[in-house]
Amino acid sequence: MNSKTEALVLHAVKYGEQRLVVDMFTRQHGRVSFIVALPRSPRSKVKKQYFQPLTLLSIEADIRPQANLQKLRDVALLTPLPSLLSHPSKLAIALFVAEFLYRALRDEQQNEPLFDYVQSAIEWLDGQTAHIANFHLVFLMRLSRFLGFYPNLDSEGDYFDLRGATFCAVPPPHRDVLLPDEAARLRTLMRMDFSTMYLFHMNREQRARILDTLLLYYRLHLPSLPELHSVVVLRELFD
Repeated sequence: MNSKTEALVLHAVKYGEQRLVVDMFTRQHGRVSFIVALPRSPRSKVKKQYFQPLTLLSIEADIRPQANLQKLRDVALLTPLPSLLSHPSKLAIALFVAEFLYRALRDEQQNEPLFDYVQSAIEWLDGQTAHIANFHLVFLMRLSRFLGFYPNLDSEGDYFDLRGATFCAVPPPHRDVLLPDEAARLRTLMRMDFSTMYLFHMNREQRARILDTLLLYYRLHLPSLPELHSVVVLRELFD
């Protein structure tokens, strides 16, 4: 079936001498893997740089449900992101976000609100000149809403049950719980959005602790999520 859709590049790996296997998250079909022939001519419409992590594309593809690798018919940039891969701090964040989405959305089906959220977040990051230190934390917190385990806003209490995604007055009978100090930090994170996050000051250690908490939270709800290599770089950023 021929299909035109928007797509976000998650990961690309070389396959033979002149091909790539490219994993994308698409608006209409969810997670899809493509086999892409690399151009031999610099005049080709298909550019190798189109398949960098988090590139936003407009694609036309022959989608066959039983095939493991789909074939691209046409590809073009959907939205240029001129600073995302050239600014060192943005690059570190982008590589983390790409690796995270590549692992977390492994079986994701069509989810247009999720695609819209990720697209708008990436475009926002590319357009910023400052105040991006908390981006990855806000991104993960808000992403959980689209995956079905955002914290229960109707719950109350000083503890947070990571398994149940709920605040509670007494700790649950398991170890996956945030004590009052860390639960309060989670409430603060839930109040942030991209435009206001710079008002919430955190040092590197606090930011790293919140990131570790969020990754634990995700692994409890997405058990297949592995350790991420890009986290090491993020922990060293943003004093």
